[in-house]
Amino acid sequence: MIRQDGLVVDRSSGFWGTRSLEKRSPAGDAKRCEDYNPALVHLQFTLAMILTRRFPKFSAPLAWLLLAVCLFLAGTGAPALAADEARPPEATLHYHFRPIVTFRTTVAGATPEYRVRRALSRIDALPPGAMNLAIEQTPFTVEGRRGINLHIGESALFNILEGDLDPEEKIALEELARRTADELGTALQAASAQRRPMVLLKGVGLSLLATAIALVLLWLIRRATAWMVGHFQQAIEAHPESSAFRWARHAWLLVQRVAQLLMGFLWLSVAYLWLTFVLARFPLTEPLGDRLSDFLFGLLDTLGSGIVSAIPALTTAIVILFMTKAFNDAIGNFFKAARAGRVQVPGLHPETVNATHRIVTIIVWGLGIAVAYPFIPMSDSDAFRGLSVMFGFMLTLGSAGIVNQLMSGLVLVYSRALSVGDFVDLGETVGVVSEVGALSTKIINMRNEEVTIPNAVLVGSPIKNYSRLAGARGTLVSTQVTIGYDTPWRQVHAMLIAAAEQTPGLRAIPKPFVYQRGLGDWYVEYELFAHMDKPLERVPVLSALHANIQDQFNTYGVQIMSPHFVMQPGNNVVVPREHWHAPPAAADVAPPQA
Repeated sequence: MIRQDGLVVDRSSGFWGTRSLEKRSPAGDAKRCEDYNPALVHLQFTLAMILTRRFPKFSAPLAWLLLAVCLFLAGTGAPALAADEARPPEATLHYHFRPIVTFRTTVAGATPEYRVRRALSRIDALPPGAMNLAIEQTPFTVEGRRGINLHIGESALFNILEGDLDPEEKIALEELARRTADELGTALQAASAQRRPMVLLKGVGLSLLATAIALVLLWLIRRATAWMVGHFQQAIEAHPESSAFRWARHAWLLVQRVAQLLMGFLWLSVAYLWLTFVLARFPLTEPLGDRLSDFLFGLLDTLGSGIVSAIPALTTAIVILFMTKAFNDAIGNFFKAARAGRVQVPGLHPETVNATHRIVTIIVWGLGIAVAYPFIPMSDSDAFRGLSVMFGFMLTLGSAGIVNQLMSGLVLVYSRALSVGDFVDLGETVGVVSEVGALSTKIINMRNEEVTIPNAVLVGSPIKNYSRLAGARGTLVSTQVTIGYDTPWRQVHAMLIAAAEQTPGLRAIPKPFVYQRGLGDWYVEYELFAHMDKPLERVPVLSALHANIQDQFNTYGVQIMSPHFVMQPGNNVVVPREHWHAPPAAADVAPPQA
């Protein structure tokens, strides 16, 4: 410490002032560190030393001036610092898993954490005989603060001060001390009882009995789960064609996982109850068992209260959904009547009834769910909101292609370009339409292969529908031959029609007919048309028709070839009039009319 002209400088504490301030409090320098900012003190000390060396005559007045200025500046910043340092962190005293009291204030420099450690050391130092004695309470006053000392006989345990009171609890100091003494007495009695052999033997025996019962329950749960899964599997195998078990056959792995999750939940429940019971059998661990049981009953109480409070809203949501189902069923009956032809609605065609029904069903159920959603329990929770955001984000990212396919499917359906059972030509794919879905269309080609084509591809491609205009007459099938000019056309017509009449799969009515498609340089191009009922059998029927055509031409000695001349024949290539009606042509055959 340096004293010069009334200036007092203490380098060890970082404090400086006048002789009038030299008298210190019992707390010493610790108190001054709470009252003054260390950075400001350092600045004071540096300025004082410089001014004292440069201007020794004016050191005392300057010291008083600097002291006044620094005290003013310190008064503006010190309260916030003192307020922060005046509230040390709380510390709770636990003894054998039991909360005894929470310390919130500092006593003679002892923080709450230090007070907890000191109290535990004093409690652990108690002799076994003192644990069952009454805990005495002695009030006292220190530094103007009231307190109560808890002790057993001459053994002091700890103090409770007014600063330890919880401002929000609003209880008196005496009430806090009495409650603390009760909690500590219970903990000491439990520690004393834990040392008794009979208590330990009883706890161990009951724990072993509970362990045996828990193991039996776990075994029964496992056996019951295996029996249920096996019985369900046998039921599925016994009804392989039943539609009631169709979902289970496709989701058998999911069924097994659900059964395993159920078994795991039951196992965890048994283990939880077993642990709660075992911990409650020993005095030292009884608080842990009580916490587990309180948590379980609190959870059940919360769930029960939530279910009871949600019943009115849940009932409202169920009623709305039932009304939606009833309305949807009424609409379904209307569309069934329209599909059967009992109801005629302008713009609603048989090909578009199913698609319109599905769209209306989606709209009805969407409105019903939107109305019922606010009444669903927890619908306004953050979890539901998070799921809504997640599904919206997923729909935004993946809906571009799906919406395109859906819109293309609607274009196909409402344009009536094709329907199930139509025989169509889609460029590289020729076959019968087996399904027109929302996203794709399935075609069975001539090789009995199912071809799936996205609806967006079909919308951008030409579609030849051979069945749309067939009606009751069946689907047309045709084949072409080219015959030279030296063969009578009447004979060719008759042979082609006879071959068609002999081919199984072609209809006799309407009758087959032949057109002359063109007159080339070397031959006449003939095309035979016939009607058939089963477009899917087009390939075998055409094969049989070609075989019959060959037989007919061979029977009557007509070659199926297209002559090409290198030079002009010596005689004109014509059919004499007497050969115009060569067999099997009839005498009255006339060219077909369009």
